[in-house]
Amino acid sequence: MFKPLPRYGLLLANALLAASAAAAPTAQSLLATSDGIRNPSQSFALTSTLTEYRNGQQTEQTTLAVYARAEPNTGQYRNLIRFVAPQRDNGKLLLKNGNDLWFFDPASKASVRISPQQRLLGQAANGDVVTVNLAVDYSAQLAGEEAVQDGQQQPRQAYLLKLSAKTPEVTYHRIDYWLDKTSLQPIKARFYSSSDRLLKTAFYRKFEQQLGALRPTETVIIDGLDPKWITVVRSSDWRYRDVPENWLQREYLPNFKAE
Repeated sequence: MFKPLPRYGLLLANALLAASAAAAPTAQSLLATSDGIRNPSQSFALTSTLTEYRNGQQTEQTTLAVYARAEPNTGQYRNLIRFVAPQRDNGKLLLKNGNDLWFFDPASKASVRISPQQRLLGQAANGDVVTVNLAVDYSAQLAGEEAVQDGQQQPRQAYLLKLSAKTPEVTYHRIDYWLDKTSLQPIKARFYSSSDRLLKTAFYRKFEQQLGALRPTETVIIDGLDPKWITVVRSSDWRYRDVPENWLQREYLPNFKAE
């Protein structure tokens, strides 16, 4: 016959349950920790090289200088991105200020508001090259734990997070996001449109010690319909860099001078 726990036993059981719940990480905290692995918490700069491949053959390449400044109030980043190569694009700029994204062409001296979903090169959209904290733009739910293959075809035990956009201005409507269960390094992501169509799959690879942490220095992006259409984004020349406030103003773009 079942015997109820004494009162002190009930109190102890409740206390243990509460302690366990408090110790268990939330999906949002897992996502925030992974954001800290992808990006430093203070202003920095790097070089980003995007290479497009079709059927195993390189078709195009773009090099960008990326300047990122973290906002202390929101935790989100503001970006200035300068096109370095190819020569025809040299000097063009992208500015991310809040949810606004602007493209500046020095030939016309005009800045035009653009969509983060618009393709920049291959499978890389404008929103893929700016620095973002996903925990700011997305609500996360822990869907479970599972084994998944990483970008080197190695098995990893992972948390699967389901990310839902908080606003329609962000690049993707929802994301399936796998994090290494031990390190919380990002392993893989699937990106979906508002119609729930798979747009692309990304693998985060080649983790290197950069600016105080092991960070992914290469992202392989595979088209959602054509697996032979691949874009590789490589990050190099990481460095802390004070990004002046005036660089992040639309009105300043015609006056920007490359370093």
